Amino acid sequence: MKQTVTVIGGGLAGTEAAWQLAQRGFPVVLYEMRPVRTTGAHVSDRLAELVCSNSFGSKLPDRASGVLKAELDVLGSLLLELAEQSAVPAGGALAVDREAFAALVTHAIGNHPNISLVREECLTVPEGPVVIATGPLTSPALSAEIARLTGQQYLYFYDAIAPIVTAESIDMSIAFRASRYERGDDSAGDYINCPMNREEYDAFVAALLKAETAELRDFEREDAQFFEGCLPIEQIARRGHDALAFGPMRPVGLRDPRTGHRPRAVVQLRRDNAAGSLYNLVGFQTNLKWGQQESVLRMIPGLADAEFIRMGQMHRNTFINAPHLLEPTMQFRLREDLFFGGQITGVEGYMGNVATGLLAGINLANLLDGRPLWSAPQTTMLGALAHYITHAESEHFQPMKANFGILPEVDPPIRDKRLRYAEYAGRSARDLQESLAHTEGVLLAGAR
Repeated sequence: MKQTVTVIGGGLAGTEAAWQLAQRGFPVVLYEMRPVRTTGAHVSDRLAELVCSNSFGSKLPDRASGVLKAELDVLGSLLLELAEQSAVPAGGALAVDREAFAALVTHAIGNHPNISLVREECLTVPEGPVVIATGPLTSPALSAEIARLTGQQYLYFYDAIAPIVTAESIDMSIAFRASRYERGDDSAGDYINCPMNREEYDAFVAALLKAETAELRDFEREDAQFFEGCLPIEQIARRGHDALAFGPMRPVGLRDPRTGHRPRAVVQLRRDNAAGSLYNLVGFQTNLKWGQQESVLRMIPGLADAEFIRMGQMHRNTFINAPHLLEPTMQFRLREDLFFGGQITGVEGYMGNVATGLLAGINLANLLDGRPLWSAPQTTMLGALAHYITHAESEHFQPMKANFGILPEVDPPIRDKRLRYAEYAGRSARDLQESLAHTEGVLLAGAR
Protein backbone atom coordinates (compact mmCIF):
# COMPACT_ATOMS: atom_id res chain seq x y z
CA MET A 1 0.00 0.00 0.00
CA LYS A 2 1.44 3.36 -1.02
CA GLN A 3 1.80 6.20 1.47
CA THR A 4 -1.05 8.69 1.80
CA VAL A 5 -0.32 12.19 0.52
CA THR A 6 -1.93 15.43 1.72
CA VAL A 7 -2.65 18.19 -0.78
CA ILE A 8 -3.78 21.52 0.66
CA GLY A 9 -5.80 23.69 -1.70
CA GLY A 10 -8.43 22.83 -4.30
CA GLY A 11 -7.47 25.39 -6.92
CA LEU A 12 -5.74 24.86 -10.25
CA ALA A 13 -2.41 23.70 -8.82
CA GLY A 14 -3.84 21.60 -5.99
CA THR A 15 -6.29 19.65 -8.15
CA GLU A 16 -3.62 19.02 -10.80
CA ALA A 17 -1.14 17.83 -8.17
CA ALA A 18 -3.76 15.60 -6.53
CA TRP A 19 -4.67 14.07 -9.88
CA GLN A 20 -1.04 13.36 -10.84
CA LEU A 21 -0.43 11.65 -7.50
CA ALA A 22 -3.68 9.69 -7.59
CA GLN A 23 -3.01 8.51 -11.14
CA ARG A 24 0.27 7.09 -9.88
CA GLY A 25 -1.54 5.03 -7.25
CA PHE A 26 -1.11 7.24 -4.18
CA PRO A 27 -4.07 7.78 -1.82
CA VAL A 28 -4.59 11.55 -1.69
CA VAL A 29 -6.40 13.61 0.93
CA LEU A 30 -7.26 16.93 -0.70
CA TYR A 31 -8.21 19.78 1.65
CA GLU A 32 -10.37 22.62 0.35
CA MET A 33 -11.67 25.07 2.94
CA ARG A 34 -14.61 26.33 0.87
CA PRO A 35 -17.53 26.50 1.61
CA VAL A 36 -16.73 26.12 5.34
CA ARG A 37 -14.48 29.17 5.08
CA THR A 38 -15.01 31.50 2.17
CA THR A 39 -12.73 34.06 0.51
CA GLY A 40 -13.35 37.56 -0.73
CA ALA A 41 -13.08 36.51 -4.37
CA HIS A 42 -14.75 33.09 -4.78
CA VAL A 43 -18.49 32.76 -5.28
CA SER A 44 -18.98 28.96 -5.18
CA ASP A 45 -17.67 25.83 -3.50
CA ARG A 46 -16.43 24.25 -6.73
CA LEU A 47 -12.84 23.22 -7.17
CA ALA A 48 -10.60 25.20 -9.54
CA GLU A 49 -12.99 28.16 -9.61
CA LEU A 50 -11.56 30.94 -11.75
CA VAL A 51 -11.90 34.29 -9.98
CA CYS A 52 -10.13 36.60 -12.44
CA SER A 53 -10.11 36.16 -16.21
CA ASN A 54 -11.65 33.14 -17.94
CA SER A 55 -8.72 32.95 -20.36
CA PHE A 56 -5.85 30.48 -20.09
CA GLY A 57 -3.87 32.54 -22.57
CA SER A 58 -2.83 32.02 -26.16
CA LYS A 59 -3.00 28.58 -27.70
CA LEU A 60 -0.96 29.60 -30.74
CA PRO A 61 2.14 27.41 -31.11
CA ASP A 62 4.51 30.37 -31.40
CA ARG A 63 3.33 32.12 -28.23
CA ALA A 64 4.77 31.53 -24.77
CA SER A 65 1.48 30.35 -23.33
CA GLY A 66 0.95 28.12 -26.35
CA VAL A 67 4.34 26.50 -25.84
CA LEU A 68 3.52 25.80 -22.19
CA LYS A 69 0.18 24.26 -23.19
CA ALA A 70 1.91 21.99 -25.69
CA GLU A 71 4.28 20.82 -22.95
CA LEU A 72 1.44 20.18 -20.50
CA ASP A 73 -0.42 18.26 -23.18
CA VAL A 74 2.58 15.94 -23.55
CA LEU A 75 2.81 15.59 -19.75
CA GLY A 76 -0.85 14.61 -19.39
CA SER A 77 -2.33 17.61 -17.58
CA LEU A 78 -5.88 16.95 -16.42
CA LEU A 79 -6.79 20.62 -16.17
CA LEU A 80 -5.60 21.44 -19.67
CA GLU A 81 -7.80 18.62 -20.99
CA LEU A 82 -10.82 19.88 -19.03
CA ALA A 83 -10.17 23.47 -20.13
CA GLU A 84 -10.30 22.31 -23.74
CA GLN A 85 -13.54 20.45 -23.05
CA SER A 86 -15.16 23.59 -21.61
CA ALA A 87 -13.66 26.05 -24.10
CA VAL A 88 -15.60 28.96 -25.55
CA PRO A 89 -14.62 30.77 -28.78
CA ALA A 90 -11.79 33.23 -28.10
CA GLY A 91 -9.78 33.58 -31.28
CA GLY A 92 -6.21 32.47 -30.67
CA ALA A 93 -6.74 32.07 -26.91
CA LEU A 94 -8.02 29.21 -24.79
CA ALA A 95 -10.90 30.69 -22.81
CA VAL A 96 -13.41 28.62 -20.87
CA ASP A 97 -16.92 28.75 -19.55
CA ARG A 98 -15.78 29.18 -15.96
CA GLU A 99 -18.79 27.41 -14.41
CA ALA A 100 -18.54 24.45 -16.77
CA PHE A 101 -14.78 24.19 -16.22
CA ALA A 102 -15.08 24.19 -12.41
CA ALA A 103 -17.89 21.63 -12.60
CA LEU A 104 -15.73 19.29 -14.73
CA VAL A 105 -12.78 19.58 -12.35
CA THR A 106 -14.97 19.03 -9.29
CA HIS A 107 -16.52 15.93 -10.86
CA ALA A 108 -13.18 14.47 -11.97
CA ILE A 109 -11.52 14.97 -8.59
CA GLY A 110 -14.58 13.97 -6.54
CA ASN A 111 -14.98 10.71 -8.44
CA HIS A 112 -11.35 9.58 -8.49
CA PRO A 113 -11.08 6.41 -6.36
CA ASN A 114 -7.72 7.50 -4.90
CA ILE A 115 -8.78 11.01 -3.85
CA SER A 116 -10.64 11.89 -0.65
CA LEU A 117 -11.94 15.46 -0.71
CA VAL A 118 -12.10 17.05 2.76
CA ARG A 119 -14.10 20.27 3.02
CA GLU A 120 -12.43 22.00 5.96
CA GLU A 121 -9.70 24.49 6.64
CA CYS A 122 -6.26 22.99 7.14
CA LEU A 123 -4.74 24.98 10.00
CA THR A 124 -1.31 23.34 10.14
CA VAL A 125 1.12 21.71 7.75
CA PRO A 126 0.84 18.00 8.62
CA GLU A 127 3.65 15.51 8.95
CA GLY A 128 4.27 13.20 6.03
CA PRO A 129 4.26 13.96 2.30
CA VAL A 130 2.46 17.23 1.53
CA VAL A 131 1.81 19.55 -1.40
CA ILE A 132 0.85 23.11 -0.42
CA ALA A 133 -1.11 24.77 -3.21
CA THR A 134 -3.26 27.22 -1.29
CA GLY A 135 -2.92 29.99 -3.84
CA PRO A 136 -3.16 33.74 -3.46
CA LEU A 137 -5.87 33.66 -0.79
CA THR A 138 -4.20 31.41 1.77
CA SER A 139 -6.06 31.67 5.07
CA PRO A 140 -4.48 33.74 7.86
CA ALA A 141 -4.01 30.70 10.11
CA LEU A 142 -2.21 28.64 7.48
CA SER A 143 -0.26 31.70 6.34
CA ALA A 144 1.10 32.08 9.86
CA GLU A 145 1.97 28.38 9.98
CA ILE A 146 3.84 28.54 6.67
CA ALA A 147 5.64 31.70 7.79
CA ARG A 148 6.76 29.84 10.92
CA LEU A 149 7.83 26.84 8.83
CA THR A 150 9.84 28.90 6.35
CA GLY A 151 11.29 31.24 8.94
CA GLN A 152 10.31 34.18 6.76
CA GLN A 153 7.42 36.58 6.43
CA TYR A 154 5.33 36.50 3.30
CA LEU A 155 5.86 38.78 0.42
CA TYR A 156 2.59 39.94 -1.00
CA PHE A 157 1.02 42.05 -3.66
CA TYR A 158 -2.50 43.01 -4.60
CA ASP A 159 -4.37 41.28 -7.40
CA ALA A 160 -7.40 42.67 -9.18
CA ILE A 161 -10.34 41.20 -11.08
CA ALA A 162 -12.15 42.68 -14.06
CA PRO A 163 -15.87 43.50 -14.38
CA ILE A 164 -18.35 41.33 -16.31
CA VAL A 165 -21.36 42.59 -18.28
CA THR A 166 -24.31 40.88 -19.96
CA ALA A 167 -24.02 40.60 -23.74
CA GLU A 168 -27.54 41.81 -24.38
CA SER A 169 -26.86 45.09 -22.59
CA ILE A 170 -23.98 46.08 -24.92
CA ASP A 171 -24.94 48.63 -27.58
CA MET A 172 -23.93 46.87 -30.80
CA SER A 173 -24.69 49.94 -32.89
CA ILE A 174 -21.43 51.26 -31.43
CA ALA A 175 -19.50 48.14 -30.43
CA PHE A 176 -18.42 45.58 -33.02
CA ARG A 177 -17.33 41.95 -33.11
CA ALA A 178 -13.76 41.24 -34.21
CA SER A 179 -10.57 39.55 -33.07
CA ARG A 180 -7.26 41.32 -33.48
CA TYR A 181 -5.78 40.79 -36.94
CA GLU A 182 -8.93 38.76 -37.83
CA ARG A 183 -7.93 35.78 -35.67
CA GLY A 184 -10.93 33.69 -34.65
CA ASP A 185 -14.54 33.65 -35.80
CA ASP A 186 -16.06 37.13 -35.62
CA SER A 187 -19.57 35.77 -36.16
CA ALA A 188 -19.18 33.53 -33.12
CA GLY A 189 -18.57 36.58 -30.97
CA ASP A 190 -15.14 35.73 -29.58
CA TYR A 191 -14.55 39.42 -28.78
CA ILE A 192 -16.67 42.56 -28.72
CA ASN A 193 -14.84 45.85 -29.14
CA CYS A 194 -15.82 49.27 -27.82
CA PRO A 195 -13.94 51.88 -29.88
CA MET A 196 -12.99 55.33 -28.63
CA ASN A 197 -12.04 58.39 -30.61
CA ARG A 198 -9.55 60.90 -29.23
CA GLU A 199 -12.11 63.01 -27.39
CA GLU A 200 -13.78 59.96 -25.80
CA TYR A 201 -10.42 58.57 -24.73
CA ASP A 202 -9.26 61.88 -23.22
CA ALA A 203 -12.50 62.22 -21.24
CA PHE A 204 -12.31 58.62 -20.03
CA VAL A 205 -8.75 58.95 -18.77
CA ALA A 206 -9.57 62.23 -17.01
CA ALA A 207 -12.57 60.67 -15.23
CA LEU A 208 -10.56 57.59 -14.30
CA LEU A 209 -7.85 59.67 -12.67
CA LYS A 210 -10.39 61.62 -10.61
CA ALA A 211 -12.33 58.58 -9.38
CA GLU A 212 -11.83 57.31 -5.82
CA THR A 213 -10.41 53.87 -5.14
CA ALA A 214 -11.59 51.51 -2.42
CA GLU A 215 -9.50 51.55 0.74
CA LEU A 216 -7.23 48.59 1.33
CA ARG A 217 -5.78 47.75 4.70
CA ASP A 218 -2.00 48.01 4.61
CA PHE A 219 -2.14 49.00 0.95
CA GLU A 220 0.64 51.51 1.39
CA ARG A 221 2.93 49.37 3.52
CA GLU A 222 6.55 49.56 2.46
CA ASP A 223 6.88 45.81 1.88
CA ALA A 224 3.86 45.59 -0.42
CA GLN A 225 4.53 44.07 -3.82
CA PHE A 226 2.49 44.75 -6.95
CA PHE A 227 2.48 42.40 -9.93
CA GLU A 228 3.16 44.35 -13.09
CA GLY A 229 0.97 42.10 -15.27
CA CYS A 230 -2.22 42.67 -13.26
CA LEU A 231 -2.18 46.36 -12.41
CA PRO A 232 -5.52 48.14 -11.97
CA ILE A 233 -6.38 50.42 -14.89
CA GLU A 234 -6.31 53.47 -12.66
CA GLN A 235 -2.70 52.76 -11.71
CA ILE A 236 -1.73 52.33 -15.37
CA ALA A 237 -3.44 55.64 -16.19
CA ARG A 238 -1.29 57.43 -13.59
CA ARG A 239 1.81 56.51 -15.58
CA GLY A 240 0.87 58.85 -18.40
CA HIS A 241 -2.02 59.95 -20.56
CA ASP A 242 -1.26 57.41 -23.31
CA ALA A 243 -0.39 54.48 -21.02
CA LEU A 244 -3.79 52.79 -21.43
CA ALA A 245 -3.77 53.26 -25.22
CA PHE A 246 -0.47 51.39 -25.34
CA GLY A 247 -1.61 48.85 -22.75
CA PRO A 248 -4.99 47.16 -22.21
CA MET A 249 -6.76 49.62 -24.56
CA ARG A 250 -4.33 49.28 -27.48
CA PRO A 251 -6.22 49.41 -30.79
CA VAL A 252 -3.72 47.50 -32.95
CA GLY A 253 -5.19 44.94 -35.32
CA LEU A 254 -8.69 46.44 -35.19
CA ARG A 255 -10.72 48.83 -37.37
CA ASP A 256 -13.93 50.56 -36.41
CA PRO A 257 -16.47 49.54 -39.11
CA ARG A 258 -18.21 52.90 -38.71
CA THR A 259 -15.13 54.81 -39.87
CA GLY A 260 -12.95 52.18 -41.53
CA HIS A 261 -10.02 53.41 -39.44
CA ARG A 262 -8.17 52.25 -36.37
CA PRO A 263 -9.69 53.88 -33.25
CA ARG A 264 -7.69 55.94 -30.78
CA ALA A 265 -8.26 53.20 -28.20
CA VAL A 266 -10.38 50.07 -27.79
CA VAL A 267 -11.86 48.30 -24.80
CA GLN A 268 -12.09 44.61 -25.67
CA LEU A 269 -14.69 42.33 -24.08
CA ARG A 270 -14.14 38.57 -24.16
CA ARG A 271 -16.83 35.92 -24.06
CA ASP A 272 -17.05 34.58 -20.50
CA ASN A 273 -19.40 31.61 -20.87
CA ALA A 274 -20.40 29.06 -23.49
CA ALA A 275 -23.81 30.63 -24.03
CA GLY A 276 -22.18 33.92 -24.97
CA SER A 277 -24.44 35.78 -22.54
CA LEU A 278 -21.59 37.22 -20.44
CA TYR A 279 -18.48 39.18 -21.43
CA ASN A 280 -15.56 40.34 -19.29
CA LEU A 281 -13.61 43.55 -19.88
CA VAL A 282 -10.16 42.36 -20.95
CA GLY A 283 -7.33 43.84 -18.87
CA PHE A 284 -9.75 46.07 -16.95
CA GLN A 285 -8.83 45.08 -13.43
CA THR A 286 -9.80 47.92 -11.15
CA ASN A 287 -10.15 48.91 -7.52
CA LEU A 288 -12.39 51.93 -8.00
CA LYS A 289 -15.23 52.29 -5.54
CA TRP A 290 -18.19 50.47 -7.03
CA GLY A 291 -20.44 53.53 -7.51
CA GLN A 292 -17.71 55.53 -9.20
CA GLN A 293 -16.48 52.46 -11.08
CA GLU A 294 -19.86 52.00 -12.70
CA SER A 295 -20.14 55.64 -13.69
CA VAL A 296 -16.63 55.69 -15.23
CA LEU A 297 -17.11 52.41 -17.10
CA ARG A 298 -20.40 53.67 -18.56
CA MET A 299 -18.32 56.30 -20.39
CA ILE A 300 -16.98 53.49 -22.57
CA PRO A 301 -18.81 53.71 -25.94
CA GLY A 302 -21.32 50.88 -26.12
CA LEU A 303 -21.53 50.37 -22.35
CA ALA A 304 -23.67 53.36 -21.39
CA ASP A 305 -26.56 51.05 -20.46
CA ALA A 306 -24.53 47.95 -19.66
CA GLU A 307 -25.69 45.54 -16.97
CA PHE A 308 -22.71 44.80 -14.71
CA ILE A 309 -23.08 41.42 -13.04
CA ARG A 310 -19.69 41.70 -11.34
CA MET A 311 -17.72 44.82 -10.57
CA GLY A 312 -13.95 44.93 -10.36
CA GLN A 313 -12.24 44.52 -7.02
CA MET A 314 -8.84 43.81 -5.49
CA HIS A 315 -7.66 41.15 -3.08
CA ARG A 316 -4.44 40.32 -1.33
CA ASN A 317 -2.23 37.77 -3.06
CA THR A 318 0.44 35.91 -1.12
CA PHE A 319 3.51 34.01 -2.25
CA ILE A 320 6.63 32.60 -0.66
CA ASN A 321 10.17 33.70 -1.41
CA ALA A 322 10.78 30.83 -3.81
CA PRO A 323 14.43 31.68 -4.62
CA HIS A 324 15.29 31.07 -0.95
CA LEU A 325 12.96 28.15 -0.33
CA LEU A 326 12.31 25.98 -3.40
CA GLU A 327 14.18 23.74 -5.80
CA PRO A 328 13.18 23.82 -9.49
CA THR A 329 11.41 20.51 -8.78
CA MET A 330 9.05 22.46 -6.44
CA GLN A 331 10.58 20.68 -3.43
CA PHE A 332 10.95 22.69 -0.22
CA ARG A 333 14.64 22.94 0.63
CA LEU A 334 14.14 22.56 4.39
CA ARG A 335 11.95 19.42 4.25
CA GLU A 336 12.25 16.87 1.48
CA ASP A 337 8.68 15.53 1.59
CA LEU A 338 7.10 19.00 1.31
CA PHE A 339 6.37 20.52 -2.10
CA PHE A 340 4.69 23.74 -3.22
CA GLY A 341 2.66 24.40 -6.34
CA GLY A 342 0.73 27.21 -7.98
CA GLN A 343 0.57 30.92 -7.34
CA ILE A 344 1.98 30.66 -3.84
CA THR A 345 5.33 29.74 -5.47
CA GLY A 346 5.50 33.02 -7.35
CA VAL A 347 4.24 31.90 -10.75
CA GLU A 348 1.55 33.98 -12.40
CA GLY A 349 -1.11 32.94 -14.88
CA TYR A 350 -3.49 30.01 -14.87
CA MET A 351 -1.26 27.73 -16.93
CA GLY A 352 1.73 28.50 -14.72
CA ASN A 353 -0.33 27.43 -11.72
CA VAL A 354 -1.36 24.21 -13.42
CA ALA A 355 2.19 23.53 -14.56
CA THR A 356 3.81 23.90 -11.14
CA GLY A 357 1.04 21.83 -9.55
CA LEU A 358 1.72 19.09 -12.08
CA LEU A 359 5.47 19.31 -11.43
CA ALA A 360 4.96 19.13 -7.66
CA GLY A 361 2.68 16.10 -7.99
CA ILE A 362 5.04 14.25 -10.32
CA ASN A 363 8.08 14.88 -8.15
CA LEU A 364 6.47 13.99 -4.84
CA ALA A 365 5.39 10.71 -6.46
CA ASN A 366 8.94 10.17 -7.71
CA LEU A 367 10.34 10.84 -4.23
CA LEU A 368 7.99 8.35 -2.58
CA ASP A 369 8.68 5.74 -5.26
CA GLY A 370 12.43 6.12 -4.81
CA ARG A 371 12.99 7.67 -8.23
CA PRO A 372 15.08 10.78 -9.00
CA LEU A 373 13.21 14.04 -9.01
CA TRP A 374 12.62 15.51 -12.47
CA SER A 375 13.36 19.03 -13.68
CA ALA A 376 12.12 20.02 -17.12
CA PRO A 377 14.92 21.30 -19.40
CA GLN A 378 15.44 25.05 -19.13
CA THR A 379 14.80 25.27 -22.88
CA THR A 380 11.16 24.31 -22.18
CA MET A 381 8.71 26.88 -20.89
CA LEU A 382 7.98 24.77 -17.80
CA GLY A 383 11.67 24.35 -17.06
CA ALA A 384 12.45 28.03 -17.62
CA LEU A 385 9.57 29.13 -15.40
CA ALA A 386 10.55 26.76 -12.57
CA HIS A 387 14.17 27.82 -12.88
CA TYR A 388 13.32 31.52 -12.88
CA ILE A 389 11.23 31.53 -9.71
CA THR A 390 13.84 29.48 -7.84
CA HIS A 391 16.89 31.44 -9.03
CA ALA A 392 15.66 35.04 -9.23
CA GLU A 393 17.04 37.79 -6.99
CA SER A 394 15.25 37.11 -3.73
CA GLU A 395 15.29 40.65 -2.35
CA HIS A 396 13.07 42.01 -5.12
CA PHE A 397 11.36 38.78 -6.18
CA GLN A 398 8.14 39.30 -8.14
CA PRO A 399 5.77 36.74 -9.67
CA MET A 400 6.55 35.62 -13.21
CA LYS A 401 4.33 34.27 -15.97
CA ALA A 402 5.30 32.24 -19.03
CA ASN A 403 7.17 34.41 -21.52
CA PHE A 404 9.94 33.99 -24.06
CA GLY A 405 12.22 36.35 -22.16
CA ILE A 406 13.03 33.68 -19.58
CA LEU A 407 14.18 31.12 -22.19
CA PRO A 408 17.85 30.78 -23.14
CA GLU A 409 18.59 32.33 -26.53
CA VAL A 410 18.91 30.12 -29.59
CA ASP A 411 22.35 29.63 -31.07
CA PRO A 412 23.00 31.21 -33.49
CA PRO A 413 20.68 34.12 -32.62
CA ILE A 414 17.62 34.73 -34.83
CA ARG A 415 16.66 38.36 -35.34
CA ASP A 416 13.22 37.83 -36.83
CA LYS A 417 10.86 37.58 -33.84
CA ARG A 418 8.39 35.17 -35.44
CA LEU A 419 11.13 32.84 -36.63
CA ARG A 420 12.81 33.03 -33.22
CA TYR A 421 9.59 32.18 -31.38
CA ALA A 422 8.91 29.31 -33.76
CA GLU A 423 12.41 27.98 -33.05
CA TYR A 424 11.78 28.29 -29.30
CA ALA A 425 8.65 26.20 -29.71
CA GLY A 426 10.38 23.54 -31.80
CA ARG A 427 13.34 23.37 -29.41
CA SER A 428 11.00 22.99 -26.45
CA ALA A 429 9.19 20.05 -28.04
CA ARG A 430 12.44 18.31 -28.99
CA ASP A 431 14.16 18.81 -25.64
CA LEU A 432 11.11 17.77 -23.63
CA GLN A 433 10.77 14.50 -25.55
CA GLU A 434 14.49 13.81 -25.17
CA SER A 435 14.33 14.47 -21.42
CA LEU A 436 11.32 12.18 -20.99
CA ALA A 437 12.98 9.44 -22.99
CA HIS A 438 15.78 9.35 -20.41
CA THR A 439 13.64 9.83 -17.30
CA GLU A 440 11.91 7.03 -15.44
CA GLY A 441 8.52 7.66 -13.88
CA VAL A 442 7.37 10.98 -15.34
CA LEU A 443 4.80 9.59 -17.75
CA LEU A 444 2.98 7.14 -15.51
CA ALA A 445 -0.22 9.22 -15.45
CA GLY A 446 -1.16 8.53 -19.05
CA ALA A 447 0.65 11.45 -20.64
CA ARG A 448 0.45 11.86 -24.37
